[in-house]
Amino acid sequence: MPLSPEQAKEIAEQRTQVFQTRRAVSPGMEEHLYTAYPVLDHGFVRVIDYMGDDAAICQAARVSYGKGTKSVQNDEGLIRYLMRHWHSTPFEMCEIKLHVKLPVFVARQWIRHRTANVNEYSARYSILDREFYIPEPDALAAQTVVNNQGRGEALSGAEAERVLRYLRDDAARCYDHYEEMISSDDQQGLARELARMNLPANIYTQWYWKVDLHNLLHFLRLRADAHAQYEIRVYADEICKIVADWVPFAFSAFEDYRMGGATLSSKALDCVRRLIKGEDVTQASSGMSAGEWREFRNVLDQSA
Repeated sequence: MPLSPEQAKEIAEQRTQVFQTRRAVSPGMEEHLYTAYPVLDHGFVRVIDYMGDDAAICQAARVSYGKGTKSVQNDEGLIRYLMRHWHSTPFEMCEIKLHVKLPVFVARQWIRHRTANVNEYSARYSILDREFYIPEPDALAAQTVVNNQGRGEALSGAEAERVLRYLRDDAARCYDHYEEMISSDDQQGLARELARMNLPANIYTQWYWKVDLHNLLHFLRLRADAHAQYEIRVYADEICKIVADWVPFAFSAFEDYRMGGATLSSKALDCVRRLIKGEDVTQASSGMSAGEWREFRNVLDQSA
């Protein structure tokens, strides 16, 4: 299960506590505090703490001490300007700390986003739980033939059943041996830091992940994208819902300019201008490679 009884009790107690404060708070984020949102079969995401809100982004950009005469509309317009022109430091004034439970192979992909603070559950000191990520049948897919990164058509029938059996059996066997190695009736067991090497990459780990809003949005731009690996994308999708309530102006601008926008090269812009003039532009006359042209056409087709 995603939460242990101890964790569920701790969260329930945390959500009953209310503190008086002079710091800026985000009403939307306050509702999310400590709540564990399930992801995959045993994972979750929950907010431990946060700092700042939309107003903090504007305050940093203006370097002012208060709201002054600026209206809410001014704040939204300023945030959109900052996002549109790639001003990053004002967004770094907001931070979030998440508690995430996730499969090890997802964690190793996630940790590629290095501009964050991470403290992970230690298998040197503690024993990992017998919890493994086993995909739903419709998440089992063959290797794509388009490139070396991604999935093709979903497996089905006997092939899907065979893969699921391997995943379950191999995970259970590895954990059985892990338990045997660290515990012995007649002698001291193998050190946990050595026994853990036998565990599969689909076992669950946990960590606290603290990141500023600028780098979080970069993470979400890549990992909430439709082309991202499913197992990390579902975590990013859940975080998107939280961020939308935390900094609604910033997230709306992010959706428009990052998630819904596109960056075009000078050659691509030249092609757009020629197309607007009514020219018949082809890959051969575009000056682009076949891959660039395919991506360019995809952008135009999505906009149509």
